[in-house]
Amino acid sequence: MMSSKEARSLKVDNRPKYYGREYHGMISREEADQLLSVAEGSYLIRESQRQPGTYTLALRFGNQTRNFRLYRDGKHFVGEKRFESIHDLVTDGLITLYIETKAAEYIAKMTINPIYEHIGYTTLNKEPTLKKHLPVCQEVPDGPAPQGELGDEEKGLTSLVRRATLKDNDHATKYEKVHNFKVHTFRGPHWCEYCANFMWGLIAQGVKCADCGLNVHKQCSKMVPNDCKPDLKHVKKVYSCDLTTLVKAHHSKRPMVVDMCIQEIESRGVQSEGLYRISGFSDLIEDVKLAFDRDGEKADISVNVYEDINIITGALKLYFRDLPIPLITYEAYPRFMEAAKITDPDKRLEAHHEALKLLPPAHCESLCYLMAHLKRVIQNEKDNLMNAENLGIVFGPTLMRAPDLDAMTALNDIRYQRQVVETLIKNEDILF
Repeated sequence: MMSSKEARSLKVDNRPKYYGREYHGMISREEADQLLSVAEGSYLIRESQRQPGTYTLALRFGNQTRNFRLYRDGKHFVGEKRFESIHDLVTDGLITLYIETKAAEYIAKMTINPIYEHIGYTTLNKEPTLKKHLPVCQEVPDGPAPQGELGDEEKGLTSLVRRATLKDNDHATKYEKVHNFKVHTFRGPHWCEYCANFMWGLIAQGVKCADCGLNVHKQCSKMVPNDCKPDLKHVKKVYSCDLTTLVKAHHSKRPMVVDMCIQEIESRGVQSEGLYRISGFSDLIEDVKLAFDRDGEKADISVNVYEDINIITGALKLYFRDLPIPLITYEAYPRFMEAAKITDPDKRLEAHHEALKLLPPAHCESLCYLMAHLKRVIQNEKDNLMNAENLGIVFGPTLMRAPDLDAMTALNDIRYQRQVVETLIKNEDILF
């Protein structure tokens, strides 16, 4: 960059308010190159002569001037990373250019022999590959599984080593889960937990799994297997949490909300008229939701606290509505819709059976448990006046949502959603 004395003396008209003395107005590439040739790492911003109103960051690196189209949406950026200041953008850029230039061959090879394969839970906690085509989930005991005795020192371990201490046991839930990686800015020096190499850059040096805390390079994240083991310190709520994430974090077979609400409803009897059709008081349903988010399996939903059974049924329905990925997933939705439209009863049943194979195991297990419960509800139709068709109307849009369909198509799907749930309830013993 020009000396501060020269920069201060330079008069530039129409300088955007978010640029400082690095802005040199509408100058050519050649002029920028000449100005920057005095020092490695110098930079300036110029306005495009061909496209007025657009800006270019010119940066001197490796004895040549590099030009980057510069953008701003409240923060400055030339790629994915956003920066508060041009100085930070340039600093991060110089670090990245230096690393990628001087260590290009090393970077290309750093995922070949990852430490993840040797000390990660891929070694100590090998789980059998889930057979996605099986609609019936593997049998595991109800309730939380033993986690082993871990000392206080575990709290200070990295996520990778923490997971290496989670010994495999016969009671752990064998559900596969992908990592939920998010771009992350690490404070201070940080190393990738996949390849053990330094994570470079000023900000957004890598990605962090929001569910288990695994820290890796962005390029390494593509190599990490789908073996996320959510940590409760990262999974801070029950409602609106991904279903598989929740059950893996709590080492349970199904979400606690599903088990506890259904057990509470059945303990009071399923003869209540209009069960699931009649709504409970919304404020009290919200209280149940907050209790689960706050206390987890220790939440008290007994008759002593919530006398009206419709509050418990309402809390269960709300849990399914709040799932970010519906119980009947977006991936499986079209297949279920196709199945519902088949007129031949035997072929329709077989199509539902095939559609169930698309569900993740945790979703399949929860759906199976719910359908068995609703089957017991319709067996008491004489008292509760609820049949499979009525429950289909209630649970159709609760358990499945159209993936990005237009309003008219989504509206037409409602009757098929009802028919899907009705079929699953009536044939629960055959399909699951």
